[in-house]
Amino acid sequence: EYIIRVQRGVSAENSWQIVRRYSDFDLLNNSLQISTLSLPLPPKKLIGNMEREFIAERQKGLQAYLDVITTHHILSNCELVKKFLDPNSYSVNYTEIALQHVSMFFRSEPKWEVVEPLKDIGWRIRKKYFLMKIKNQPKERLMLSWADLGPDKYLSDKDLQYAVKLLSSCSHPYIYKITFATANESSALVIRPFSEKGTLKDLIYKAKPKDPFLKKYCNPKKIQGLELQQIKTYGRQILEVLKFLHEKGFPYGHLHSANVMLDGDTCKLLDLENSLLGLPSFYRSYFSQFRKINTLEGVDVYCFGHLLYEMTYGRPPDTIPVDSFPPAPSVFVVSVLESILTCEAMKNGMPTVSRLLQMPLFSDVLLTNSEKPQFKIPTKLKEALKTSKECIEKRLTEEQKLIHQHRRLTRAQSHHGSEEEKKKRKILARKKSKRSAYESGEEHSAKYSNSNNSAGSGASSPLTSPSSPTPPSTAGASLIPPAPPPPPLPPAAPPPNTEVPTQPSPQPDVSASRGALLSSIQNFQKGTLKKTQTCDYSAPRIS
Repeated sequence: EYIIRVQRGVSAENSWQIVRRYSDFDLLNNSLQISTLSLPLPPKKLIGNMEREFIAERQKGLQAYLDVITTHHILSNCELVKKFLDPNSYSVNYTEIALQHVSMFFRSEPKWEVVEPLKDIGWRIRKKYFLMKIKNQPKERLMLSWADLGPDKYLSDKDLQYAVKLLSSCSHPYIYKITFATANESSALVIRPFSEKGTLKDLIYKAKPKDPFLKKYCNPKKIQGLELQQIKTYGRQILEVLKFLHEKGFPYGHLHSANVMLDGDTCKLLDLENSLLGLPSFYRSYFSQFRKINTLEGVDVYCFGHLLYEMTYGRPPDTIPVDSFPPAPSVFVVSVLESILTCEAMKNGMPTVSRLLQMPLFSDVLLTNSEKPQFKIPTKLKEALKTSKECIEKRLTEEQKLIHQHRRLTRAQSHHGSEEEKKKRKILARKKSKRSAYESGEEHSAKYSNSNNSAGSGASSPLTSPSSPTPPSTAGASLIPPAPPPPPLPPAAPPPNTEVPTQPSPQPDVSASRGALLSSIQNFQKGTLKKTQTCDYSAPRIS
């Protein structure tokens, strides 16, 4: 059994532990084979699989396996992985819940009929799809999508129901038509025409629309971008509809290639209801890392950068920010990508949609569609949408702030714990220790010297004679004890330094004093000393 510690987000409090056997990993890996990715699961071993060394080696292998899965953008969001890592939060069968809501809907709208469930064609766990038909028009196919409410749902239930119903009245050449839409206090249901051609992502990856999301987009067989003219035309059409929504004050924030339907040579935007329902964006884990992308308009531009990269190169970027771009059909494509996906762009902020429309890649594209856009939003609902948009942006900003603080803390801890920093701290500690010992030695030497001078002169303040300088102290060296005081003089002799006191002279330089002392010691000659007579008064006297 292996204990796995899982953490959601940057807060260590939002973490838990789960226990998994190798067989659980093997079962997960078999389920993920639909993606056709080569995942690094350690191989099975029947004999010797309880040895200590083997278990330690397998533990490293399983950690590497989890690292690959959790850093893969599509795999980390799929239901299989979520249930494996967080079984308590994802124990609910959302397909059954969706069927219950759809069945209740059919009771009030009996003209619709389910043809078949479209299993796992999307990436969201709490959004389910069904192929539909109208009973009196059996050949026409429609697609029903049911979605639970998300964490960014800030509209009141009344405003939400009104806004969702209003979507069917929206008419724009680059917005995919909604046949029917309704919402309640817990979920929403939207019906659209079903397109056999599929989405822009299906075109890029050459996938079948009804296949599961993991099978379609995880590991494309052939990686090939679109033609330059397609890139220019599709890009211009998408920017035009984004500009339209921004001018209407309608929040979007859910642009990606699977949310763009193809109708001939025309791109049409899908899932306008997502922002109303408060669902998280497909690229949220990316743009939540960058504090300059803090508005829904900026989010749309950032997501457009990802979409343009996919159209150009036939695959998503390997890393974000992008340091260098592969050869593109035009330098104008690269200039647009550089204004959105580079490190400099992340620091300075996203360009506006109007600015992108003026760039050479899109400015010369002629749009032939003459349909007049219509989307009337009442003033009261506009105010509610504005408030909802501000709340969504506020939550994003707070999340970005937490991630930024966590990243700084992690970077500081990593730097502080590096081997190089440990060596530096050891060297500084040694230097500090030596310095304190040196200062301590100087202090003890000075005190010892001062007490010696005071005892010899009888004065309260230290007096220094030029002929006998105080030797400096050296850190780490033992202090030389002072000479004993001279024997008492006869009473007739006057005491020293009483008639003419010696003026205190300044402390000589440490190096000069040391040199004088050493020179005095080296030049000392015993023969130059005068002979003296010692009067010994220590013997006892008998009167």
